[in-house]
Amino acid sequence: MRLEKCWFCSSTVYPGHGIQFVRNDAKIFRFCRSKCHKNFKMKRNPRKVKWTKAYRRLHGKDMTQDSTFEFERKRNRPERYDRNVTENTLKAIKKIDKIRVDREERHIAKRFLRPMKGKKTKELREAVKELEQSIYLVPVPEKPPVTLPDKVPVPPKQSEENRMEE
Repeated sequence: MRLEKCWFCSSTVYPGHGIQFVRNDAKIFRFCRSKCHKNFKMKRNPRKVKWTKAYRRLHGKDMTQDSTFEFERKRNRPERYDRNVTENTLKAIKKIDKIRVDREERHIAKRFLRPMKGKKTKELREAVKELEQSIYLVPVPEKPPVTLPDKVPVPPKQSEENRMEE
């Protein structure tokens, strides 16, 4: 079973899914869904469309260089089947997958520590500055003393006969 990559968004295209487009020069483009195919037909650049993998990598949202990506590359050379090699490969795949997940988590954690860019950051800085300058205008809330009553009166239960009479 061969898993292809979508030309536009780089997601996995499973067998029997997606659309395949063959250009006049015999170049094959595979798309995972009609959304990618339509964007391709509209001649949109995947690096400028925010939800694609290319955009995320270009703008530092996803990891770009990592040794674990080397194992994902497509290889067209057939290999002779060897049970031991296959067993070791499957064990290695699990380890590599765990390593990649850990590295991605570290990458995401670093991203949140970096200062943000853009309009929102500027607005946030201005709001903090304004608050620091005029903090004296913000009233300090007075905390009333919190006391709980010692005993809460519980109304007596009415018997079923008394309820029926009412």
